[in-house]
Amino acid sequence: MLPTFGYFAAIFIGLSLGIMGGGGSILTVPVLVYLMGVSPVLSTAYSLFVVGSTSVVGAWGYFRKGLVSLKTALVFLLPSLAAVFAVRKLLMPAIPHELFTVGSLVFTKDLLVLVAFAVLMVGAAVSMIRSQQAEQVLDEELHQKHAFNYPLILGIGLVVGTLTGFVGAGGGFLIIPALVLGARLPMKLAVGTSLAIIALNSLIGFTGDLSAGTPIAWTFLAGFLAFALGGIVLGTYLARYIPGAKLKPAFGWFTLAMGTFILLRELVFTP
Repeated sequence: MLPTFGYFAAIFIGLSLGIMGGGGSILTVPVLVYLMGVSPVLSTAYSLFVVGSTSVVGAWGYFRKGLVSLKTALVFLLPSLAAVFAVRKLLMPAIPHELFTVGSLVFTKDLLVLVAFAVLMVGAAVSMIRSQQAEQVLDEELHQKHAFNYPLILGIGLVVGTLTGFVGAGGGFLIIPALVLGARLPMKLAVGTSLAIIALNSLIGFTGDLSAGTPIAWTFLAGFLAFALGGIVLGTYLARYIPGAKLKPAFGWFTLAMGTFILLRELVFTP
């Protein structure tokens, strides 16, 4: 029964990406772990493939409208791609299965990934809950005269690449403010550019898994991706009628609840 809910959740992930231009990918790992029974570390690899593929579809729609800044994406991707590939190819395989013990709790590699992911979910949730206020602040900053901030773009690119590689999420809630404040991009252009960055980051990270010999269940992964792609196509259509900005706070509260649930389940109410 749970796998069935997992495929419905994949549709929901695509829907949120299509309507809001991001956010839904943060649910991919929890869905794969708790509904589909995939191990946390392998889920991060699957998530990179699903997030990357769905983001390609989303980014293509923005690109056709001229809402992707290729120059900014290139500057951002220089450190980001190197970081995400290195994390998937070198760091993840090198982390031992058991790290340390706190009382009766054995802190394993899987637990580390889930805790890191839950913390990222909480950060993304806060960003979405405060999205309207944050976008107003970003819009005000945009109208002030500043030069293209190369150090900021390169630095955030390195951070996002590392996070994407470690937890398998796109990091759009970090990328968009960096593009607006550092590259002076309007919000819609920042969203389109962010999707392009997430697509390349995620897929390059996934190639790191392939080169490291990670076993991939391609039939399962293709089926899950098909549901997510169906969701993003439907979400892109519905975006004409449903304002994504109004949905972000509600989705943010849901994401916050999920992140809190993971932390409590894994650290407090350990099975």
